[in-house]
Amino acid sequence: QPELVESGGGSVQAGGSLRLSCTVTVYNIGSFCMAWFRQAPGKEREGVAVISDGRGYNTNYADSVKGRFTISRDNGKSTLYLGMSSLGVDDTAIYYCAADTDGRCRGLPLDRDRYRFWGQGTQVTVSS
Repeated sequence: QPELVESGGGSVQAGGSLRLSCTVTVYNIGSFCMAWFRQAPGKEREGVAVISDGRGYNTNYADSVKGRFTISRDNGKSTLYLGMSSLGVDDTAIYYCAADTDGRCRGLPLDRDRYRFWGQGTQVTVSS
């Protein structure tokens, strides 16, 4: 069972950039597809981006972040990344990384119910 720990959150002004990291402790990280979710105050947790297992050749993004966010992975460093640019106040949320394997990854889902393994989250606050 993987352990996931997010980092890199913080406060930034609108239009700025941040890069989140998620360090994964597991024997076979390449077997896991991985994703970023976020939860804003008073809202449900929503999928942001997902990357396929292995070398991560395939990705899927929520429409709200396409062209602004980039998900990537470095299996050698056991780390998942989320590069975020052109941030707006609507991007303010707690950001979580998630992981799963095999059939749960089919279709690179942005559905939170498809992921069993989660980190504790990191806060991102965007001010106007």
